[in-house]
Amino acid sequence: MTFGRPPARRTRGENIVPMINVVFLLLIFFLMSAQITPPAPFEVTPPQSLSETAADDPDTLHVSATGTLGYAGLTGEAALDALARRASDEPLGIRADSGLKAAELARLLPKLSARGIRDTRLIVGGQ
Repeated sequence: MTFGRPPARRTRGENIVPMINVVFLLLIFFLMSAQITPPAPFEVTPPQSLSETAADDPDTLHVSATGTLGYAGLTGEAALDALARRASDEPLGIRADSGLKAAELARLLPKLSARGIRDTRLIVGGQ
């Protein structure tokens, strides 16, 4: 009995499924063991309110989240002018909104210095 030639086998390429599995396992390993953000160089304690200055102290400069100034019932440049006429030698308290950017607060300090206010204190929230 002759069955004829056996069918020719197609040569299949190398099976790459095990290699893909190894690559995914390595990827998962590196993602799990990598540090996404570098650690802090040292421990930082956020500020606490140790001041006994009352929140309603009239000698406090208020700064809104948009950078609007308020002092003694005045706002804007009028508040800065009133600060220039301030007679107290005590440090000026600055109560800034938590939404105020630090750069805005930093731009305010030279304006205060130009009007003769050299000593300021940032008033923070309660304990």
